[in-house]
Amino acid sequence: MSDDRRDERHRKAMAKQKAGVDAAIAAASTSRGVVLLLTGNGKGKSSSAFGMVMRALGYGHKVGVVQFIKGEQLSGEEIYLREACPQVAFHQMGTGFTWDTQDRTGDIHAARKTWQQARAMLTDPTFDLVVLDELTYMLGFKYLDEQDVLAAIANRPRAQSVVVTGRGGGSALRELADTVSEVGNVKHAFKAGIKARKGVDY
Repeated sequence: MSDDRRDERHRKAMAKQKAGVDAAIAAASTSRGVVLLLTGNGKGKSSSAFGMVMRALGYGHKVGVVQFIKGEQLSGEEIYLREACPQVAFHQMGTGFTWDTQDRTGDIHAARKTWQQARAMLTDPTFDLVVLDELTYMLGFKYLDEQDVLAAIANRPRAQSVVVTGRGGGSALRELADTVSEVGNVKHAFKAGIKARKGVDY
């Protein structure tokens, strides 16, 4: 096949693809905030959520971040937000991983206290984006009441978007979410005995 014919086939294929994309954009007529669930067994769920934080800040949006489970070990996200982005409302449960604490009663107390911070954001129309990092574990371990959490997310201000991260979370959360992305675990350096690295893993 000549280059000219190949170029023409490519042009026609791209024109067809563009027409489909344009039609989908034109059909999207509803304007409101969305709920995104980033789940799955693979690495990168929280990283993706913090990428959305950066995107929102680029537009001058008001952002809130609540981290469940995390907080015992310092992370690059925490350092950056606290030092470079003081306008971000940032709260952590601060107990570390539940398998480290091994204190169910203490973890439940910490989770419920942290949830109050999240609930306040979910009722505040000035927040454009709220990230609930690792919230799914709180539902899976039954540290928080599922119906209470789902109702707060569902009844948030109309323009507000929410990102929930973590493995699992249950079918009701999946049903509520507008977008669900599942990160698969194809391969992980840790399984090969490679230590976690600052700036990459935390």
